Amino acid sequence: METSEIIKKVRKIEIKARGLSSNIFAGQYHSAFKGRGMAFSEVREYQYGDDVRDIDWNVTARFNKPYVKVFEEERELTVMLLIDVSGSLEFGTQRMMKRDLATEIAATLAFSAIQNNDKIGVIFFSDKIEKYIPPKNGRKHILYIIREMLDFKADSKKTDVGKAVEFLTSVSKRRCTAFILSDFYVRNSFLQQLVIANRKHDVVAIQIYDKRASELPNIGLMKVVDAETGHEQYVDTSSKRLRKMYHQYWLKQQSELKDMFVRSNVDNVSIATDEDFVKSLMVLFKQRG
Repeated sequence: METSEIIKKVRKIEIKARGLSSNIFAGQYHSAFKGRGMAFSEVREYQYGDDVRDIDWNVTARFNKPYVKVFEEERELTVMLLIDVSGSLEFGTQRMMKRDLATEIAATLAFSAIQNNDKIGVIFFSDKIEKYIPPKNGRKHILYIIREMLDFKADSKKTDVGKAVEFLTSVSKRRCTAFILSDFYVRNSFLQQLVIANRKHDVVAIQIYDKRASELPNIGLMKVVDAETGHEQYVDTSSKRLRKMYHQYWLKQQSELKDMFVRSNVDNVSIATDEDFVKSLMVLFKQRG
């Protein structure tokens, strides 16, 4: 993609994402994603009903009367975006490609975060860590991230969500909110990595899919290519039995994925390329608020 074309696309996404984040997500984001914990604020004299575990023994000894530590919520967050850049994201039969939708959602989340003075970091992944952008805040940093999302070329076409989640756990020392944006077109379970990561961080999964992944159109003989392995084959989509098997396979995959999220206690949402992602994110935010 040419530099001038990228700049135009970045600007277009910025205008849309900033508008959404300031007009729609203003309060929702704030209430849905709380601060990373309680920070020490001050000491004051002990009052009846205070938790004795909060007594500051050094100050108490100095003044010969009990004092307690006061804590308040530490509001600033670090937000990590784990973005799938594997081959299967380069697909779309509706309004846009899965990769384009992932970029718009990520940009909107990023602008919502900086309005809250949160830092944003990114992990681009395929079946390996393709690129890591450490967390920073500010508009300039987000525009750099959007530019990377638009023009990034992955070395590998395959997917390994587990590797990305494992990397998150090792690279993020402090608690963060992590959004995984992927079609979750995976063949291996990543339950164990998800459970470990969600104990330390607040992990949210956003599945991006195209409706052709769930059902085949009845258009006769069709060549299908696996975007991750390159395997090609012809299928007869006029076969009702084949279309039914295809749909059942999709439902089985979805059921296994949902089960993984339930068992790891990870909030999740599925968004199709022909859907309004704003509505889906609002539902997710309200559930968490």
